[in-house]
Amino acid sequence: MNFIDEVKYLRNNKKGLIFIFLFRFSHFIAKSNIIIKIIGFPYRVFYMVFVQWILGIDIPDSTTIGYGFSVWHGQALIIHPDCKIGQNVEVRHSTTIGQKNPDELPPVIGNNVSIGAHCVIIGNITVGNNCIIGAVTFVNKSVPDNSIVYGNPMIVNPRVLN
Repeated sequence: MNFIDEVKYLRNNKKGLIFIFLFRFSHFIAKSNIIIKIIGFPYRVFYMVFVQWILGIDIPDSTTIGYGFSVWHGQALIIHPDCKIGQNVEVRHSTTIGQKNPDELPPVIGNNVSIGAHCVIIGNITVGNNCIIGAVTFVNKSVPDNSIVYGNPMIVNPRVLN
């Protein structure tokens, strides 16, 4: 999947489309050479103000996010800047993905993961590929590939793939 496919996928999700367009451009500036960073500084400030303060999505432009990322509703969404997110990940509102302690790494989210509303994914853990995390789930342990996770405390069930 590339940026064009990502835009086509999000065509009916206006807020997600606006976010991903602003994020990809700001991420490009953040990861570029010093000259582009200086020229793009005003845009990065605009990104921070518009996305964080107006849209209510706290995802720094330095976060590593694969293509196919989609934000559904997005309000109160917080993702740690050092978090690594794979391709085709869906995240819903009021979700927090971050670290437990300042000296540990944040989570790594695999490919093809769907994260429900009001989830907390915290700690130096890995969420495997092809997982579904149900709404209002507290995830503080690693999740194997092809799993469905729900509840607090979390319950992990293997997912039957057809």
